[in-house]
Amino acid sequence: MQTKLTLRLDDRLIKAAKQTARSRGKSVSQMVAEHFSSFGKETNPADDFDAKNLSPATRSMIGILRGIDPRGDERYAHLMSKHSKHVDEAAR
Repeated sequence: MQTKLTLRLDDRLIKAAKQTARSRGKSVSQMVAEHFSSFGKETNPADDFDAKNLSPATRSMIGILRGIDPRGDERYAHLMSKHSKHVDEAAR
């Protein structure tokens, strides 16, 4: 069941919301519903970006390292030993 909800917002915010919704091919109601449905759910920072704004080459790389643990790779060990010193020094 859907119920109507009235919101009172600044005119500029409403205008920006409508423009954003139009650019995403959605209604403001759909965007609000999606936002509300996220309440109480764990979020992944990687989900906070809009993949539509990425180049096709970058978009094609999303998720390619999922499930890969680089810690067994000698290059990873070398980079960690090399750069962890700089991180430790910067933290001091």
